[in-house]
Amino acid sequence: MAGLSRTLGIFGAFAAVVGAAFYPIYFRPLLLPEEYKKEQSINRAGIVQEDIQPAGLKVWSDPFGRK
Repeated sequence: MAGLSRTLGIFGAFAAVVGAAFYPIYFRPLLLPEEYKKEQSINRAGIVQEDIQPAGLKVWSDPFGRK
């Protein structure tokens, strides 16, 4: 019985670490889209998309835009 609880504890700790790593990468931008839109507008200020976009590729789009 002790082996099972130890295995579950290790698995649970691993799942918690993975969840904690995914929160700022995936879930936080979904919960706070306005903050990330503002940050991207600051980061992309002064960039002309047509000057740096390779020929034949789709121009950048809003990653937070809903279809």
